[in-house]
Amino acid sequence: MRTKENKTLVMSFVILISFIAIIGIIGYFILSPSELILQGEVEATEVRVSGKVPGRVLKLLYKEGDKVNQGDTLVWIDAPEVLAKEDQAAAAESAAQAISDKAKNGTRKETIQGAYEQYNRAKAAADYATKSYNRMKNLYSKGVIAAQKFDEVEAQYKAAIAQEKAAKSQYDMAMNGAQNEDKLAAMAQVNRAKGAVKEVNSYLKETRLVSPINGEISEVFPKVGELVGTGSPIMSIVDLNDIWVTFNVREELLSKIKMGDIIEGKVPALGDKKVKLKITYIKVLGSYATWKATKLTDEYDTKTFEVKAVPIEKISDFRPGMSVIVNWTRLKK
Repeated sequence: MRTKENKTLVMSFVILISFIAIIGIIGYFILSPSELILQGEVEATEVRVSGKVPGRVLKLLYKEGDKVNQGDTLVWIDAPEVLAKEDQAAAAESAAQAISDKAKNGTRKETIQGAYEQYNRAKAAADYATKSYNRMKNLYSKGVIAAQKFDEVEAQYKAAIAQEKAAKSQYDMAMNGAQNEDKLAAMAQVNRAKGAVKEVNSYLKETRLVSPINGEISEVFPKVGELVGTGSPIMSIVDLNDIWVTFNVREELLSKIKMGDIIEGKVPALGDKKVKLKITYIKVLGSYATWKATKLTDEYDTKTFEVKAVPIEKISDFRPGMSVIVNWTRLKK
């Protein structure tokens, strides 16, 4: 009888110990903090290709997913208005150059010869008037002719001298050609026309759009034949060599990281492939990302920080938009 009671007591004790153990295990899992998992997103440098000239898309040389190198021609834009302005600018330059050449070359030989003949004619008339004036002056001094007759001769003499001077000035002007001011003004017109030609040529270059970087075409916006305006994006190119992962981290979790730290994550899209990332950027986000406290005590408004990390080694098939999972609880402080 006593042996049976001892067995019952032992069984009760074992059951009690087992029950306590089960309660302890359950309490451990319930009271232990759950692991904190953060999800980041892969991003990369993306450049949009656009032009300065409005027109219609004449030809698209690449499609989405194609690899391109810096300087490759991507798009041709049809801009007939620019071609018309090119003709106008070229004509204006030719006209300005002709005026400048005329100013540099001086007066035509025929004009110079005509001015010379006029000068000789005026000079001969002045010589004759001078001789007549001297004879009449002697006669007038002797009282042979009347004063009125002498006045007429004197007036003719002065007019002939003035005519000679005027003809000499015209001849000198023809010999000297255009003034320096006229030459400078003509040259300024030429430079202005050349500037207009250069401006049109720069616009013509914008009808052929090239890739500014090495990368992959991620998106093509217009179709062939569609009208695009000034600055309208035509293509997006992503640089897969400049890639990083962005995490949004609440500030109380920043105690586990600092600039330059190495963290490890996994990429679900690559079969949970493990990647090592180096933290290169930590910056607070705007007020829209602040976690507001709900109690008056023991809580505070928590800000969210943007954390960027770059892969230490190049990862094949690592693309923008992929998720990167990091177990934040296991990060070392």
